[in-house]
Amino acid sequence: MPNKTGNAVTDAVRQFNKHVLNPAMLRLAGRKHWYAAAIQHTGRVSSRKRVTPVVADRVTDGFIVPLPYGTEVDWLRNAIAENHATITAGGSSFDVTNPRIIGAEEAAQQLSSRHSRAFKRFGITDYAKFDVRTDTETGTRPDDREEHHGR
Repeated sequence: MPNKTGNAVTDAVRQFNKHVLNPAMLRLAGRKHWYAAAIQHTGRVSSRKRVTPVVADRVTDGFIVPLPYGTEVDWLRNAIAENHATITAGGSSFDVTNPRIIGAEEAAQQLSSRHSRAFKRFGITDYAKFDVRTDTETGTRPDDREEHHGR
């Protein structure tokens, strides 16, 4: 059965990414000179720390994350429930807060035109926006991550 935002093909890709690609991506996500970031979030039900690879673009007042699988992904639902997450990008970790869903028009005003065009080409219409609480290094390296879950 397809999810709210896609079809059977999208769901198959999402499941492949969750179980095959994401574990491989986590080896590099968040490191310096790598495009993918990692978002650490706490499970709503399990209270377990989870880490998911994402594309997170640093903008003036925070981060914008494209949502190719829609707004009901577990990591976003977890971050919204906690009102907190940690994004590791470019070798630095940032405490982020106030996660919210924004549309493509609002995101495009803050993203580089190159990224905005690329995300539009992929048909991405929803984005998550996070405010940076502090710009402090946490000392966590991407390979120290406990567990991953992407959806």
